Amino acid sequence: MTEQSTVDPELEEETRSYAELLDPEVLADPYPLYKNLRTTDPVHWDPYLHAWIVTGYDDVTTVLKRFSARRTPPPEYFELLGVPEVAPVAELMVRMMLFMDAPEHPRVRRLASAAFTPGRVAVLDQRIAEIGEQLIDAVLARGDGRMDLMADFADPLPAMVTTDLLGVPVEDHMDLKRWSTTFAEMLGNFQHNPERLGGVLEAVQNLVSYFTKEVEAQREKPVDGLVSAYINAEVDGDRFTTEEIVANCIVTMVGGLETTTNLFGNGLLALLRDPEALARLRAHPELMDSAVEELLRFESPSQHTARLAPKDLELGGKQIGQKQAVIAVMGSANRDPQRFHDPDRLDIARQDNRHVAFAWGAHFCFGAPLARLEGRIGFGTLLRRLPTIELVDEPLTWRENLGLRGLTALPLQVSGT
Repeated sequence: MTEQSTVDPELEEETRSYAELLDPEVLADPYPLYKNLRTTDPVHWDPYLHAWIVTGYDDVTTVLKRFSARRTPPPEYFELLGVPEVAPVAELMVRMMLFMDAPEHPRVRRLASAAFTPGRVAVLDQRIAEIGEQLIDAVLARGDGRMDLMADFADPLPAMVTTDLLGVPVEDHMDLKRWSTTFAEMLGNFQHNPERLGGVLEAVQNLVSYFTKEVEAQREKPVDGLVSAYINAEVDGDRFTTEEIVANCIVTMVGGLETTTNLFGNGLLALLRDPEALARLRAHPELMDSAVEELLRFESPSQHTARLAPKDLELGGKQIGQKQAVIAVMGSANRDPQRFHDPDRLDIARQDNRHVAFAWGAHFCFGAPLARLEGRIGFGTLLRRLPTIELVDEPLTWRENLGLRGLTALPLQVSGT
C-alpha cells in the first residue's frame, strides 16, 4: 500500500547536506534529515561529499539494481597518490563480491552459493538458541539486574554464531569482532579520520593473516564450516583462489557481525520506545517474523551504500555523469511515504514490507537468511527470558560509523527467569 506525499515543496526548508550525519545529534536521529532530502531534492548533488545523494525508494532501488558496485580503486591508484600504505586495504576489497560487477561478481557469487547453502544456515538454529540462552544465563547470574544489551548479547551472539558458520574456533570470536568493527569503518563512512588509518590497516593485516592460516590449516584438515566449503566449492571446474577465499570469508564475517549486532541494538531500542508494540509482540510471538522485517525497515542496520554511475544517465530528473559517485540511502528509502504507509510508525504486523535493508538486485545481502534467523531466535530469547526490560536513564551514544547504524551501548534494567 502506498501513500502520496502531502508535503508542499514550496513550503519546505532549503535542502540540507547529507554530511550533517557527522553531527552526533543528527546521527542519533537522521530521519528528519532524510525527510528533508526526499521532499526537497531526492536526487541531490552534495558538493561537500562530491557525490549524488539518492533518498527516494524508487530511485534507491534503481541505483542498487543498475549502478556499478566497483567503487574501490585498484591498489596501484594509492601508489600513484603517494599513500601506498592504503594499498593492502584496496587489494583485499577488490576481491570481495561486495565490490564487484559482472562478469566477476556472478562468478564469485555462484561459487560462494555452492558453499553457503540454505541447509548450512538452517542447521544453526539450535546453536543460535544455545548461545542466546547462555548469554542470558550469564547476565542473570550477576544478580544486579543490569544488562548492556550490546556487550552482553548483541555483540557476542552474532560473533559466536559466525565462528560456527565459518568453522573457526569460537574462542577467537572476540578478536574477530574487534577486527571486524575496525575494518567496517572503511565500509560505512564517507569521511575517514587519518589518525585511525593505522588501526584499520592493522585490522586488515590481522584478518588476512588469520584467515590465510585457517585456509592453509583446513586444506590439510577440513572442518565443517564455510572456510572448508569455500576451499571445496567448484562450479564447472572453476574454484576460488586462496586470496578470494580469504577476502570473502572476511566480508561474510564483517557483514554477519556488524549488521546483526545492530539489528539487535536498534531493534530492541525501537521496541522499548514503543511499549504497545513490545507488549503486542510479547503477547503474540507468532508475529516475530514480521516484527524482524519491520525492525529492519524501521531502523536499518545498513543506512547507505555507495555506487558509481555506469554511464551518463538521468535519474530523478538529474543528469549524472559516468563514474560519478552515488550514495543510495536505504535508511531513507525505508521511510518513504510513497512506498510505505505511515512509515514513521513501528508496525510489527506490517505486511507490505519490501524494504531495502538488505539492498536489492544482484548484491542483495548474501547473509540475509542467517540475519533473519538470528533475529527471530535472538529477540524471541530476550523476550521470553526477560519479562522486564527497561531503559536506564542514561544518554545513548551512536557509533561513528555513518553507514552501519548502531549503538555503542544499550544499558538496561532487567529481571529474568
